[in-house]
Amino acid sequence: MLKGKKILLGVTGSIAAYKSAMLVRLLVKQEAEVRVILTPSARDFVTPLTLATLSRNPVLSEFQQSQTGTWNNHVELGLWADAFIIAPASANTVAKLAHGLCDNLLLATYLSARCPVFLAPAMDLDMLAHPATQKNLSTLQAHGHRLIKTNFGELASGLTGDGRMAEPEEIVESLRQHFDSKKKLTGKRALVTAGPTYEALDPVRFISNHSSGKMGFAIAEALAEEGATVDLVSGPTTQQTHLPGITTHAVVSADDMAAACSRLFPSADITVLSAAVADYKPAVRADQKIKKTSDSLTLELTRTPDIAARLGEQKRPGQLLVGFALETENEVSNARKKLEAKNFDFIVLNSLNDSGAGFGGDTNQVRILHRTGDPAVFPLKPKREVARDIVQAILNHHA
Repeated sequence: MLKGKKILLGVTGSIAAYKSAMLVRLLVKQEAEVRVILTPSARDFVTPLTLATLSRNPVLSEFQQSQTGTWNNHVELGLWADAFIIAPASANTVAKLAHGLCDNLLLATYLSARCPVFLAPAMDLDMLAHPATQKNLSTLQAHGHRLIKTNFGELASGLTGDGRMAEPEEIVESLRQHFDSKKKLTGKRALVTAGPTYEALDPVRFISNHSSGKMGFAIAEALAEEGATVDLVSGPTTQQTHLPGITTHAVVSADDMAAACSRLFPSADITVLSAAVADYKPAVRADQKIKKTSDSLTLELTRTPDIAARLGEQKRPGQLLVGFALETENEVSNARKKLEAKNFDFIVLNSLNDSGAGFGGDTNQVRILHRTGDPAVFPLKPKREVARDIVQAILNHHA
């Protein structure tokens, strides 16, 4: 499955760089087209000549080639690749990747890449276990990158523990599995809601919540990665997606979101309602800014459209409807009530009592409740991984 695939290999300054030569050889043997970028310090561990000979392509390291003065275009490199693998990924490079630093060609290319990114860390056991490194790796996973786990064994320091870079054969297998995986939702249409809604009090103020939209955008991307054509209806958020197959429909209020969902739902095979829709809106929207004229202000609120209930009533055989529940008490019982009342096929439960879950952050901890059986409980994960768990539950439901 690697025949004809364009693989960009980034090699960083680690003793494990000696394995990169074998990795290139295996990729070429699989008939992949391989191009290699070395960080300046990687040249202390493996020679460009070795990798150029094995890859059958010039090895790049600097922004400008010293002999010809030709500019190595990092943007073109990032767009060229079908997959970008950084192996070994040293602690230093992992930190720079996580913080968006850009002081060498490899890092600049990484920031320009639109393809899947694979990371094969290599470092001593204490460096790997350090909270800073673990946080950096979690950040990169939250960006949607695939982490190829380190191995346990003897390290260059003489210590024995976790930190050895995965063997070249393991890395090739990870790539093969990525390209070999058939997109199981090809031909399916999905509707996903994301973010908050704004319910206007006057031209200046509104009622809303702390939803960032990160979870909904991650679900939309995970569905698109499985081949689905996705309509993403999003309330106001800073989140963006550029994945092919996703059409974003920007809305503001619950009424706007209800109208968009009513229009799109009939053609959807899969609908995931992850938006945090305001339950109430001001009964009257003031045409002018409300002035501060007294020590108190009484607002009359009225219910917003119950989008989930409406779609649950309209659901036809063969449509899959997934809901979300964010609870603070009696979480499972409240989620089950919502599951039944809205005619969901299953519901994803968040609890604000779980540290690291809920609004705003890059992580989430969920339970998935079906109509029968015990909840499926998942540990705290980056939201992109949670999205893949939810999509897997969708695939299992269709199986």
